[in-house]
Amino acid sequence: MSKLPSFESVQKENILKAVLKDKFARYAFFVLVTLYLAVFLAPFITPYSKEYSNRDKAYCPPSKIYVINEDGKLSFPYTYNYVRYFDKETFETKYIEDRTKKYRVKYFDKTFYNVEKGGELYLLGTDINGRDNFSRLLYGGQISLTIGFLALLVSFPLGMLYGGLSGYLGGKTDFIMMRIAEAIMSIPSFYLLIILASILPADMTSIQRFTLIVLILALIGWAGFSRVVRGMVLSIKKKEFVIASEAIGASNIRTIIHHILPQTISYVIVAMTLSVPSYILSESGLSFLGLGIQQPDASWGNMLKEAQEFVNIVSRPWLLTPGFLIFVAVLAFNVIGDTIRDVLDPNSKER
Repeated sequence: MSKLPSFESVQKENILKAVLKDKFARYAFFVLVTLYLAVFLAPFITPYSKEYSNRDKAYCPPSKIYVINEDGKLSFPYTYNYVRYFDKETFETKYIEDRTKKYRVKYFDKTFYNVEKGGELYLLGTDINGRDNFSRLLYGGQISLTIGFLALLVSFPLGMLYGGLSGYLGGKTDFIMMRIAEAIMSIPSFYLLIILASILPADMTSIQRFTLIVLILALIGWAGFSRVVRGMVLSIKKKEFVIASEAIGASNIRTIIHHILPQTISYVIVAMTLSVPSYILSESGLSFLGLGIQQPDASWGNMLKEAQEFVNIVSRPWLLTPGFLIFVAVLAFNVIGDTIRDVLDPNSKER
């Protein structure tokens, strides 16, 4: 890994600039920015809406785009439609290109790319219901990539305040609060999610289910974070600036929020960055099991569910794309989180 900036230089410049001096973190940051821009601009980028479905083109392979004519000359990008037929020898449904008519690929015509009227363009093929996988990947990413940040908005403020109060007040209050946190930490979170998701009413919309998943992930994720904050507060509350705040009559809440908790911000930034992947994996795992976001709404988890059949893995590898994107997003967040930790706490890594 390329050399990281010194801690002294970090004090003089923006943390983001310091992190981006690391080569691998720079690549990871570029990947995440690309992913989030793509899902944010999904209505503009994708040629089809998230409601689009063509049942006649179930499991249609990715469309081929050509830029060279039959005579070997360069041409505007074009494609052919697929025609479905049933192979009586193998008893399989197959697709062949209909070479009788070309369909020109157009750019910046209502969307970033599209195809002439009557043409069909599926960059990553279709699913069992004839829905464009590329379009659904971007719309599904709006859920899979945002659930972590929404959960953080609940779990981290709660964990910081709870851990700050516990560490600052100390004594019996600290003992009772930490026992409660340990009880919550002992709950197997994934199994709890499965149980809660399985008993939800079947008529819940995906938006309601999505909101509930966020709240569940947040309410079981703050306890471990609060224990670490509590440990940091125990060492901070004896500092001179805390004693000075108490001496001028500042309330406990004011002292905690304005003087103690800001001193833990370095750890909080690292913890938040490293927590996002776990939320992404939790949502994807639940949706993969059919307990999260429900069809026809898309998330990377429920899209990946179609690839669990061996025949789809072998003959329709484009269905594995959601799993690849989950892997890339989680890896990028982990790389950035590790780099931020090394920048803010140089002692955590041997030089």
